[in-house]
Amino acid sequence: MSDQLPPCPECKSEYSYEMGELLVCPECAHEWNPNDIEVETVRVIKDASGNVLVDGDDVTIVKDMKVKGSSNTLKVGTKVRGIRLVDGPGDHDIEAKVDGFGPMNLKSSIVRKA
Repeated sequence: MSDQLPPCPECKSEYSYEMGELLVCPECAHEWNPNDIEVETVRVIKDASGNVLVDGDDVTIVKDMKVKGSSNTLKVGTKVRGIRLVDGPGDHDIEAKVDGFGPMNLKSSIVRKA
């Protein structure tokens, strides 16, 4: 029966049991209402072609882009190595160091996995 119950949200023990309307963990004594638990959502970030991106990927720029605060333009085909996915400001979800520009935030919609 315990294999049908969710694991403890505190210690991740799989031995939770029911006690009335609550679930109880015998290992850490945590009690919780299974209806109050928020479901974690996994955020999937995709590039302009629909490929799933992960930390450490190398990408290329697919669209010329003006860089705020600089007179230079980020050109199509510019390689960006070792990206890091973040919940950034607005819809900028990639942090990276771009050669010739330094650290910057990018949108996943303007890159393609290399």
